[in-house]
Order: sequence, then structure tokens, then C-alpha cells
Amino acid sequence: MWTAYAFFLPLLCITNSNNPSAVMICESVSLGVLSLPAAVATLGFVPAIILIVGLGILATYTGYNIGLFRERYPHIQNLADAGEILMGPFGRELFGLGQFLFCIFVMGSHLLTFRVMMNTITEHGTCSIVFSVIGMVISMVLSIPRTMKGMTWISFASFLSIFSAVMITMIGVGVEKHPGRIIEATVDTNLYTAFTAVSNIVFAYCAHVAFFGLIAEMEQPKDFKKSLFMLQTFEISLYVTAACVIYYYVGKDVQSPALSSAGPLLKKIAYGIAIPTIVGAGVVNGHIGLKYIYFRTCSKSGLIHSRSRRSVLVWIALGLACWLVAWIIAEAIPVFSDLNSLISALFASWFSYGLSGIYWLHLNYGQWFASPRKIALTVLNAGIAVFGLVLCVLGLYASGTAIHNDANSNSFTCANTDS
Repeated sequence: MWTAYAFFLPLLCITNSNNPSAVMICESVSLGVLSLPAAVATLGFVPAIILIVGLGILATYTGYNIGLFRERYPHIQNLADAGEILMGPFGRELFGLGQFLFCIFVMGSHLLTFRVMMNTITEHGTCSIVFSVIGMVISMVLSIPRTMKGMTWISFASFLSIFSAVMITMIGVGVEKHPGRIIEATVDTNLYTAFTAVSNIVFAYCAHVAFFGLIAEMEQPKDFKKSLFMLQTFEISLYVTAACVIYYYVGKDVQSPALSSAGPLLKKIAYGIAIPTIVGAGVVNGHIGLKYIYFRTCSKSGLIHSRSRRSVLVWIALGLACWLVAWIIAEAIPVFSDLNSLISALFASWFSYGLSGIYWLHLNYGQWFASPRKIALTVLNAGIAVFGLVLCVLGLYASGTAIHNDANSNSFTCANTDS
């Protein structure tokens, strides 16, 4: 019952852009779900489902801590503001840079997915680099407007797109025959392979980086906690369902992105339907990153709110630079799961997990051992901070090793490395 309710809530709320639960769901669910069936194949059915649910529950708590931190400091608008509270001006620059780089890497992930999509739909009709360049140009053009008044509607379209594509994929793998498929409860694997899969699960919960901004945009910030619980209920339900169904019908040969497992025809349809997510969600992330660097560059020049030719040229030049860097990342790490694993290690490990523990410790400084309950929470949140560090260190090792060893990781090649 709860799963069905969670699935259809955004569809019921889609016409109400002021519904905070719907907005959070639509701005959080994106490409991360596409790597989960392959993670199940890598880890085995039982460990993977435990991790998807467990990391989702933990992400609920860490999101709750973000809400508590914002309640204490209601002036926070973004991650940079939180960094300034924790570490002063240096923290502001560090956290702001981290959020900016996260956006750049996510833009790269979307460009890589665009290349996979085009290779799939056209059956590798031309050089893969051409496809990624086309994706970069389209994204760059869509990033030219300096305002994003329609961002919420883009997010709604993106959500419906990826949700529909995943549903089509689940139907496709169900009707497609997969002779000799192998389903394993557990898998004997090595550290870097297993942790690459874990990092891909973490990537699915990487939306916490946007929570401060989402709270700031809410008419009633106190609704955040309720919206958070709805978001996490939906995410966990969708992720478990998609991962289980697709892996069950395809087996250990499931591909990443999962849409590629839908069968010769349906995978083309699924990728076509996913275009609003592949392009639109990438543009939204690009706009967030571009606006940050634009404000930092023009903060003392008087160009921030100017509509002069010079300000437009600066915006376009910065946008071109950002998308060019994202394109380089996509071409340098041309394997979807490897790139997502690296993003998780560098950013999601901290933004979705580690920093949340630090937020709580900061809020309760001087009261860590005031009562048995405080002691338990202190241990929990210190553990979360350490957990973020472990995700970062082991994730970097795993993703680096995977990128080095992956047979399809040839950089800047015309070959179809997506199959």
C-alpha cells in the first residue's frame, strides 16, 4: 500500500508546483536509479537490497539533520552558507567550490548518458565523440537563459521522463526472454568491484546537496521534514522495485544504464522517453553550477543583475567553459557506472552522509554527553561522519581501480564503449 501510494503521489501532485513533497521527489529522482540493477548483479540480491534500503534509511536521517541545521540557521540558502557556519570564510569557499564541482561532474554524467542514448537509438550511427559534442551543444544552448523560472516544471518533466522510462524497462525485461539468466543471492567479488557498486547506490541518494536551497524556496520550511519522509519513502520504494524487477528478469548480465537491458526495440523507446531527464536535469544542474561561478566572478563588477551585452557574453563564456569541462569529464571517464561511482566518492559521500553528522555535532556542541540519549546520538553522528570519510576514501580507490581496469574505459574514442 505504501509503495503504491509513494509511486503515484507525484503524479497526483504534478499540477501543483507548490507541493513541496512533489517538488522534492521530482528534483531528486534522476539518473541514479539506472545503475542500481547492475549494482545488484555485482553484489548479489540480498546484500544489494539491504544496502539500498539501509542507505536510504540512513539518508532519511541525514536529511533530517540538514533540516535541523537549517532551523537553527534560517539564513542558509546553499551549501556555501553552511560551510561558512562550520569553518568561516574558508568553509564558505570550500563548500561552495564542492557544490560547483559536483554540478560539473553531474553535467558530465548527463552528457555521457546522452552519448549512450544516441549510440543506442542510432545503433552507433557515427563516432561517439560526435554524439557527446551534440549533447554538449544542446545543453549549452539551453543554458543561455540566465533565469530558470520554469525549473520546477523542468524537474516535473524530468521525473515523469525517467519514471516512465524505468517502467518501460521493467515491462520490457519482463516480456523479453533471457535464456540462461543467472540470479545470485550473494556474489563472491573483490573489494574495488563491490565498493564501486556501493558507490553507485550512494549516487542514487545524492540529492541532499540541494536540500538547503529547496528549504529556502519553501513557503513553509517546517514542511521539509514531512516532505523528506515522503521523498525517501518514494525513493526507496522505486529503487528497490526497479532494481529487483530488472535484475530478476535479466540476471547478472544486466547493463548499466539499466535502460539498455530492455530489449532491441524497447530500449530505444525507453531512451527516447528519457530524453527530458538526460538533457533537462543536466541543464538544471548546469544552471545551478553556472550561476554560482557567475556570481563569484561578477560579485564586484556590478554585472550580476545587469542585462548588458558584456554580462551576457560573460554568462555565455562561463557556460561554455563549464559545459566544456563537463564534456571532458564525460569523455575521459566514458563508463556510466564508473563515473557515477567517482561522483559518489568525491561528493555524495560528504554531502549526503558525512557532513550531516558534522552538522549534528556542531548543533549539539557542549551537550554530547549530557544524557544517555545524547551519548547515543553523539556516537551515531560521529559514526556517520566517519562513514562519509570511509565512503570517500574507499570509493576513490574503487572508482579509480575500476576506471583503470575497465575494458570499455578508452578515453576520447569514436568506438561505442557503451555496449
